[in-house]
Amino acid sequence: MARILIVDDTPGNMVLTCMMLESEGHTLFCAECARDGIDIARSESPDLVLMDVQMPEMDGIEAVAILKGDPRTRAIAVVALTACVMKGDRERMLAAGFDGYIEKPIDYVNFVAEIRRLVGPQQTSGQE
Repeated sequence: MARILIVDDTPGNMVLTCMMLESEGHTLFCAECARDGIDIARSESPDLVLMDVQMPEMDGIEAVAILKGDPRTRAIAVVALTACVMKGDRERMLAAGFDGYIEKPIDYVNFVAEIRRLVGPQQTSGQE
């Protein structure tokens, strides 16, 4: 199973995301702010980071730049998990350094498929 870090400042979003990923058997790390997420990514080296984009103090775009600029974390896939769903937002997030883009509200089937794509079939539960 994959080791996944979720960075989201909204408790309800965190609970929902954790429930979906736990049902797939993944090991989870959670952070309520970008700075804590960066620290956890550096210390735990997760396989994947799901990063909220709109957060106080430091947004996900600034955080992904830090992660991708750090030799210890640059190889970790970082996915924007965001309510920014206007035309051009996906392209803006990918241009900012994110390795993927998942829209909120989360569609379970698409979410699980994207996680499997990002972490590879060898690290998923194999459930459909």
